[in-house]
Amino acid sequence: MMNYLKRIERLLGGLAGYEADAILISQPENRRYLSGFDGSAGYLLITGQDRVLATDFRYLEQASRQSPDYRVFPISGSRGEWFPCLLDGHDIVVLAFESRHITFYHYRELSDIIKKAGLGIKLVPVDGIVEEIRAVKEPGEIDLISRAAAVSDGAMGYARGLIDSHITEQDLAWEIERFMREAGSEPVPFGVIAGSGENAALPHARAALRDISTGGPVLLDFGARVGGYSSDLSRTFPAGGEDETFKRVYDAVLGAQLAAIEIVREGMTGEEADNIARTVITEAGYGEAFGHALGHGIGLLPHEAPRLGSGSSETLRDGMVFTIEPGIYLPGWGGVRIEDTVVMDNGRVRVISKAEKIGVGDVKRQ
Repeated sequence: MMNYLKRIERLLGGLAGYEADAILISQPENRRYLSGFDGSAGYLLITGQDRVLATDFRYLEQASRQSPDYRVFPISGSRGEWFPCLLDGHDIVVLAFESRHITFYHYRELSDIIKKAGLGIKLVPVDGIVEEIRAVKEPGEIDLISRAAAVSDGAMGYARGLIDSHITEQDLAWEIERFMREAGSEPVPFGVIAGSGENAALPHARAALRDISTGGPVLLDFGARVGGYSSDLSRTFPAGGEDETFKRVYDAVLGAQLAAIEIVREGMTGEEADNIARTVITEAGYGEAFGHALGHGIGLLPHEAPRLGSGSSETLRDGMVFTIEPGIYLPGWGGVRIEDTVVMDNGRVRVISKAEKIGVGDVKRQ
């Protein structure tokens, strides 16, 4: 059971630094995080004294059921008609809004509406205030992510059994998604990545009609979603026979991942965590081929705070759930990525994903 009132209390505490009387929440995942409402349209207006969920006719009953801590405000007509009514009576002088989600066009529209209504309210942008709270997960959130990870673990085992058959990347991607949906996943958080051979050199390869049994590395990356929360998992397998390049690259990536899992600690910055794995890969001679960050937070979105990468000053804290996913990509040959969903638990990394890491010759590596 999610404690939405506690989340709101934390939000209001952070809002005090902006000297705002209220905040307008428009970002869908933030709206869900603070209210439980998962409809596709609506706003939250949160003040120190009131909580309002504004949505249209399609979601009024749903909002009442999912968000009993909120007063539901029905909206209809143009924004210029209902928005002043939403704000009226709340004694708001400064209204914060989510600058990462509200476009400049939308900001100007809201400003004009407030001015024409004579409300005298000043709009103030806030950046990432809810996202920072979301970065540290509650036990209930970690449980949902773990359940999603169990689904993706099962799908990876299923996919491994299909790699040596004559199947295309597209068909394999569909088989993986179908398995997860039948195993209880909600709509998957992102499209299944299935790249084989030279296509595996594309970190976010789109599944093609290539027969994966042709040979080369097969890079799979996907996640499930349970209760709105996502998992993220990558494994790479050899198909059509092994080669020395696969052995060298796989060992470098696996070594980098295991080093990060063992060494990363609470209190490190995202950049410091990234440097652990990057050093291993650089010393193996593949530094230029590791072009993305070591990892990212995961939760209601498949990519959220914190970021584990160069330039990231975000501090890793207990309760944060993120990925550890080093990779090496060689154009014309392919690539290797190994990714697990992990949680910072009692100051150390605890791996949530359980899918086997299969090395050359089908030797299980832990």
